[in-house]
Amino acid sequence: MSPEVPPAPSGFFSRLRDGLRKTRDGLRQKLEIVFGGAPLDEGTLERLEEALLASDLGPATTAAILEPARAAFRRHGITTGEAMRDLLAQRVGELLQVGGPPAPAPAAPPHVTLFLGVNGSGKTTTIAKLAKRYLGAGERVLLAAGDTFRAAATEQLQIWGHRIGAEVIAHRPGADPAAVIFDACKAASARGVQRLLIDTAGRLHTRKNLMEELKKIHRVIAREVPGAPHETLLVLDATTGLNAVAQAREFHHAVGVTGLVIAKLDGTAKGGAVVAIAQALQLPVRYVGVGESPEDLQPFDPREFAAALFS
Repeated sequence: MSPEVPPAPSGFFSRLRDGLRKTRDGLRQKLEIVFGGAPLDEGTLERLEEALLASDLGPATTAAILEPARAAFRRHGITTGEAMRDLLAQRVGELLQVGGPPAPAPAAPPHVTLFLGVNGSGKTTTIAKLAKRYLGAGERVLLAAGDTFRAAATEQLQIWGHRIGAEVIAHRPGADPAAVIFDACKAASARGVQRLLIDTAGRLHTRKNLMEELKKIHRVIAREVPGAPHETLLVLDATTGLNAVAQAREFHHAVGVTGLVIAKLDGTAKGGAVVAIAQALQLPVRYVGVGESPEDLQPFDPREFAAALFS
């Protein structure tokens, strides 16, 4: 059993490009102003820096992109806007290739994925979309409603479970999340379930309490399923832009995030923050969401993303 979802269906690149329309159009307008039709000069590069900063790429990522751009301009004769766009896309694709490969498949099922994310990030919907894709590939899937502190979170996951045909392990609202997850791990192991997807709390009374709760959950999973969680994915709302960096650092410090899911790319002009977030944390983006259907959540391809951003 591979830890990856099935490959993206044909046509996903066009959906990715459409999902990035707000970001791409904003960036393209800025670059058209910067490049115009004249040959590039030092002034063009200064304006290019301003355009990239205004696209939510952040200072550090902008500098990392511009360093080879300046070198190409000064040493290799890159003097046209079209050639510079190609270079920028290539560099962004390189910067997005961070982190290692996904963890290998476990020796025995279940493969456990722990999902983190603040309220409203798209976490529960992301879980449902991935679960549906696994089910479509013929795998047995179990969902755990560990976000017991958010009103209606358990109900929302149960509705999704009913809709896609996946069982949900849940307790009453306000129950101990670790107890729910303990029961889910036991059930998944006993039933030979191949995938256990765990939803966790995005908010408690204080941030300290949240991080302590996540560490407790992590210990429960590791005790009940050796080697688990096999993936710890942080779901980030793309519409928050660079504000997601501090949020991601906090979760990563608490439990060790292994990958990122960027949701709601289709609703924002801040898609450039994906590059900044991956760079700042040196964490790979595993999946991106560019629409409402399960097919609109797909494994992330750095070069496809960069091509869609600059096309």
